[in-house]
Amino acid sequence: MRLNAFLAACGVASRRKAEAVVLEGQVRVNGKIVLTPYFTVDPDRDDVRCGGRRLTLSAPVYAVMNKPAGVVCAVADKYDPVVVDLLPERMRRERVYPAGRLDRESEGLLILTNDGMFVQNILHPSKGVSKEYEALLNVAINERQMERWRGGFEMEGRWVRPLDLSLMEREPRGRWVRVVIGEGLKREVRTMANLAGFSVRALIRRRVGRMVLENLHVGEFVELSFSELYTKIFEGGAV
Repeated sequence: MRLNAFLAACGVASRRKAEAVVLEGQVRVNGKIVLTPYFTVDPDRDDVRCGGRRLTLSAPVYAVMNKPAGVVCAVADKYDPVVVDLLPERMRRERVYPAGRLDRESEGLLILTNDGMFVQNILHPSKGVSKEYEALLNVAINERQMERWRGGFEMEGRWVRPLDLSLMEREPRGRWVRVVIGEGLKREVRTMANLAGFSVRALIRRRVGRMVLENLHVGEFVELSFSELYTKIFEGGAV
């Protein structure tokens, strides 16, 4: 098993961030510092330590939360509460972390897990799992402005378009839009809104893949099995 994949599976970080942890010299295998993220380890035989703590593969945990605004998608933060604080102690002991980002002021559907392979192989932006958001704009938007937004903008060196953009039948009329994206860039919806001439006053992630947020109240979560979560994302289901 590759070292970066092992670190991700142990809940240290995502696979990409785990590579940085290795390159920083924070990981020892059988007492020796290893600087190669693709170094092969045997989870049953090798003594792998990060920051002095021995790592072992945990039982996979999967949860879906309705993240509140004002809470950071992280396992620790100097200034603000973090999403894992909303989980019971038994789940925090399993080193669960948020899969993907929702910025501090956004709310809605968030997956938490300690299964780094699940995050890499299923939820990575390259896998084409779309996400749907409901955004409250600062002022009403007209059809001409929506067409401009649908045409896309240059972001992070490439042209990015929403997969879908539509007005919602919701008060205040003309200010709530439904945005579907597939890229997964940082603050993508807020940035597109800014480039279209608007600011976002509220942002709710309503859907990941075909899994829809319907039943969970803000701050609530539900624990699922791998098959339950996979089925909801790819075949459909509500949480």
